[in-house]
Amino acid sequence: MRRLFGTDGVRGIVGQNMNPNFAFRLAFAAGQMMRASNHRGAVLVGRDTRDSGEMLEKEVAKGFAASGMDVWLAGVMTTPGVAFLTTAMGEAAGVVISASHNPYHYNGIKLFSPAGCKFPDEEEDEISRIFYSLADSPSLRACGRGRILPMNKAVERYISYLVSPYEDALKGVKLALDCANGAAYEIAPQVFRAAGAEVTSIGVNPDGRNINTGCGALHTGGLQRLVVEGNASAGLALDGDADRAILVDENGNQVDGDHVLAMMARDLKANGRLPKNLVVGTTMSNLGLTISLREAGCQLLRAKVGDRYVLEMMQKEGANLGGEPSGHIIFLDRANTGDGLLTGLAALSLMNKKGQPLSELASVMHHLPQVMINLPLRDNRAWQKDPEIKALIQEIADELDDNGRVVVRPSGTEQLVRIMVEGLDQERVTRAAQRIATEFTNRYGT
Repeated sequence: MRRLFGTDGVRGIVGQNMNPNFAFRLAFAAGQMMRASNHRGAVLVGRDTRDSGEMLEKEVAKGFAASGMDVWLAGVMTTPGVAFLTTAMGEAAGVVISASHNPYHYNGIKLFSPAGCKFPDEEEDEISRIFYSLADSPSLRACGRGRILPMNKAVERYISYLVSPYEDALKGVKLALDCANGAAYEIAPQVFRAAGAEVTSIGVNPDGRNINTGCGALHTGGLQRLVVEGNASAGLALDGDADRAILVDENGNQVDGDHVLAMMARDLKANGRLPKNLVVGTTMSNLGLTISLREAGCQLLRAKVGDRYVLEMMQKEGANLGGEPSGHIIFLDRANTGDGLLTGLAALSLMNKKGQPLSELASVMHHLPQVMINLPLRDNRAWQKDPEIKALIQEIADELDDNGRVVVRPSGTEQLVRIMVEGLDQERVTRAAQRIATEFTNRYGT
């Protein structure tokens, strides 16, 4: 049986593999699993600003209602906002209709458990089994028993949760904010103003198709210019569903998730809030983070790529801080998922409390040279059974010895192979990454 779910829900191109029938059937299968597993409560549905969102929202709601589940519609809401509300309201599940950082012609469906985290693999597998067993019959649509209701004050409740520990914590901060024309385009400016910041915003005019287009966490050039030209204290860029954040310091330089982990680990440790002095990163976390944490008396553990795997390791090891270079940061004493708004509040309030510029706080970590190549392939997994490709990867890793790393993995969300090489010498690292990419292209095409 082909698995439906990737590392971040189900994702595809609208009108192709992500279409109304697919959305209905997936929701119906998920509702069947939840009822069979005795999940109590309703399903809470939120979406980002893509022009396909309302259509998929309607089909998802109808699919859950057809399975017998009641549905709350929260409208435009961030991914971490849905996760929080699901837990706070004691609902059976949360659903986010979003393709996160992808362009508008993609969309996706993410499911959250009552605990506000992704469903475990075995429950996702059961949803997949039910999905593939369904007959494509109009009778499914006719059997609806659940109610579909609008949810009132969802945004207000989420904002209150975020801001309550940070009232006036950003007083005097001049913040440049990029909301990626995504789910946080209205929420984020309210949050940071409520925390005391003076906010200038871009990426707050969604038209259904401009989400993540030349803006947001993956395209920070506009925000970097805004910070410098506007003499801002700092900048914050969110992605389309606002579960990740990239900061920009007062000089216009990026401050990524590894920097945030290094900064926050020191503060949490100093305040007795870093259990076992552990921080969880991923296989993609820079070696510089390992070194920085070691110097601070902390240890970095590496999980597989994906915030769900970071969370699993955090829970297993008893850590309360973890994340990815991409800006997914989990503060486990506040949330079970990455939240770009929470990350911004925590990091910027630390900056303000210490009275230090963000560049100085971020200087506790220095990136070792790293090259990342995202290589489109016809099949991004066939190489995993290729002994010659595996031998090449091992050969290059052996050449780098203890002074570098090679990570090659298929993307969980796109038809790409991600090649990452890091070490002490930029030229050597670049040659190694290009050598691997060339061999992949020769064997498997683009």
